[in-house]
Amino acid sequence: METAFTPSASFGGGLLIGLAAVLLMLGLGRIFGATGIVSGSVFAESRSEFAWRAALVLGMVLAPGLIFIVTGAWPALDVPVSPTMIAIGGVIVGLGASFGSGCTSGHGVCGLSRLSLRSLVAVPTFMATAAVTVYLIRHVFGG
Repeated sequence: METAFTPSASFGGGLLIGLAAVLLMLGLGRIFGATGIVSGSVFAESRSEFAWRAALVLGMVLAPGLIFIVTGAWPALDVPVSPTMIAIGGVIVGLGASFGSGCTSGHGVCGLSRLSLRSLVAVPTFMATAAVTVYLIRHVFGG
């Protein structure tokens, strides 16, 4: 399986994620961690907490529609695994985010920029685990 090289789209996406993280920090003093935001929208402690979290989650869900309106085409999505494997992966990621006290966006985007020691440990751990997983799936198990 070959991975597409998309520097322009990747750069643009990175800029938008960084901008969203900065605006959330400036506007509400909050860290942009997608897993924590989704979790907090389900288990919100107050109405105001729910409101900004729900707005952010809604924006994430509606973004492909905005791309369609602007470009006339839906974003390409090719997931070469079954829905069962996606669900299992989601549970594993959720558990990892809980055990790691944050997800890749919280640690990688916001934690590193704040020089958080916890993030400086978490991000290399995420990256090493991802590299080993990709190697095993592509070269050992033949996926």
